[in-house]
Amino acid sequence: MLRSLEIQATLSTPSTPDHLPHLSWSPTIELSLDCFVCVRVGRTTRLERGAEQAICSSDRDHGPHFAPARIAEFDTAGTSLRAVVEFWWAPFHDAKRDTPATPLSEAPWVRLHLAYQCPLHAAPGTASTQTNLVRPTALRCEHCAAVIATSHEAPAIRLLG
Repeated sequence: MLRSLEIQATLSTPSTPDHLPHLSWSPTIELSLDCFVCVRVGRTTRLERGAEQAICSSDRDHGPHFAPARIAEFDTAGTSLRAVVEFWWAPFHDAKRDTPATPLSEAPWVRLHLAYQCPLHAAPGTASTQTNLVRPTALRCEHCAAVIATSHEAPAIRLLG
């Protein structure tokens, strides 16, 4: 059955926003989903905005494979992000752990990516935030170590239907 989930995240920027005009959300989401294709729970699934399918990490035995999931909505406003992910889900038991699959696991996990341009070095950089970090977490420029944003709250994930 087709399911949807919503991801929301907000970052705060420093009081001296050297990198703010150059900070943007990247159209890539990594998300833990239960995958009925490889019959495994909690697989890291990589989604790209505009792609009609995702990539499931699977496991060492089977390797990555296409997964029936996509980013249906990707809305940004400054340092806030709202995304809706649609995915196909069917009940099963994990092939290795005999754990039942669920549409949204008890501890859902997501990593959201950002891109920026360092004004001091005129160089591009990337950063990310994810649900399982200790908060607050400062995201720093990889070129000059300036704080480009701070994550005070974990990204929120909720099942829509």
